[in-house]
Amino acid sequence: MTRMMALQLAMGVVLAMLLALALLVPRMRRAERLQGRIAASRGLARARRPEAVPLPQRIARSIGLAVLSSGIVKGETLSELQRTVAAAGFRGQRAVAVFIGAKVMLMLSLPFLMLPLSAGMGPMGRNLLVAGGAVGGLILPDLALRRMREAHARQVERGLADALDLMVICAEAGLPLEAAVDRVATEMAEANRAVAAEFGNVGTELRILSDRRQALQNMGERTGLDSLRRLGGTLAQTLQYGTPLSQALRTLAGELRHETLMRFEARAARLPALLTLPTIAFILPCIFLIVGGPAVLRVLDIAARP
Repeated sequence: MTRMMALQLAMGVVLAMLLALALLVPRMRRAERLQGRIAASRGLARARRPEAVPLPQRIARSIGLAVLSSGIVKGETLSELQRTVAAAGFRGQRAVAVFIGAKVMLMLSLPFLMLPLSAGMGPMGRNLLVAGGAVGGLILPDLALRRMREAHARQVERGLADALDLMVICAEAGLPLEAAVDRVATEMAEANRAVAAEFGNVGTELRILSDRRQALQNMGERTGLDSLRRLGGTLAQTLQYGTPLSQALRTLAGELRHETLMRFEARAARLPALLTLPTIAFILPCIFLIVGGPAVLRVLDIAARP
């Protein structure tokens, strides 16, 4: 009995320690984050080391810069490519250079990778396979960039309502538009990087461009999202007519949340139609087997009797 009591006491002490640890660790992490933010706001945070760029990315960037400097890609094609890369969440001339370099590298490397697969084929089949590899090298970066663009747009739409709520708080606290945008970009960096990047670009353009309305309109033009266009138009109207910023942002945030709820309801309404085929293919055969199986076995038993 004494050993059992000692064992129970030891287990209680261990459970208490684990519970205390589970309660204290989040508080310690939160305190560390707060200390880091305070140190960064005071300029005492250590400068981060630049991240090492992978070798394939450096090679692709060098090739892309060489292609851009040669003048092969220019005019409307280059502008459209810059808008597409910017809509995927990448900024600057280096991102365009990496994309062009990746297309050139894949166009040249995939045909060589296809040559071992053409063993035993005729000249016509080998040529078609090599040409298919070159065409695939040109198309694959476009497909990957399109997927990145769609993912970036979904992430921005997912976090835009929360960003507007933060802007409402900043506006009610008395911050001007530029300071509110920068504050939202800082606060949303951990929760939603896409939204933080978009607001960071808007804050930069608000400080650089002479026309602040143009900077707000560029916010929707970069991503092509209707919600960002509406946000840019709302902010431009508040600057032009002097309407209350917090009231306009609160109304727009409510509309975005309502639209998100409507999209979720539309997806939920599609579930019965999507579940029809799996129900027919997997559930109904089991029901028929359970209901009709004994009768079939009975008929077979009767037929087998002499």
